[in-house]
Amino acid sequence: MTSPGVAQSLVCHRPSPPGARPGDGQVSKDEPSEAGSVPSKAVAMTTITVETLVTAPIESCFDLARDVEAHIASTAGSGERAVAGVTTGRLGHGDQVTWEARHLGLRWRLTSRITELDRPRRFIDQQVHGPFRSWWHEHRFESAGSATKMIDVVRYQLPLGPVGRLVGKLYLDRYLVDLIEQRAASLKMMAEEPESQNRDPW
Repeated sequence: MTSPGVAQSLVCHRPSPPGARPGDGQVSKDEPSEAGSVPSKAVAMTTITVETLVTAPIESCFDLARDVEAHIASTAGSGERAVAGVTTGRLGHGDQVTWEARHLGLRWRLTSRITELDRPRRFIDQQVHGPFRSWWHEHRFESAGSATKMIDVVRYQLPLGPVGRLVGKLYLDRYLVDLIEQRAASLKMMAEEPESQNRDPW
């Protein structure tokens, strides 16, 4: 279920079929675009986009999104924790962290690195080691008057070729949408607390 202030969709950059509307929850495959540090291989990937309107300054939203403790709090449902690399504080350019969590009844471990960071507009984390063939997550932030639009764009590919694509279609695609949406809703709640807007900007 979509939380207030959070819009989500599984999208494709190809032309939409007649009658399709953004946010219809469509699962489709697309090739990486040229914008940002999108994975360079022209392979079919799943794209997830989640947009969240947050009543907080853009700097506060940006800093919460890269804060390890805030990330752990926002993913409490899966018991996620940082087990190696940078395990506390705010992640910076080049920082690497290994996350461990339980998803779909299995224990997962993923190591990601911050490959781009432009405060307070965007940062990108990419999988270094983990269960995906590739994982690329862009966190974008746009001022919207007195609020901030927080945009998560995730592009990923599963291993095992056709078998992986079937697993994604049946289980993982929707699960990941819900996971990213829940994290965004939790960060929104944290960012809108008055004390979070008075934190040290660095």
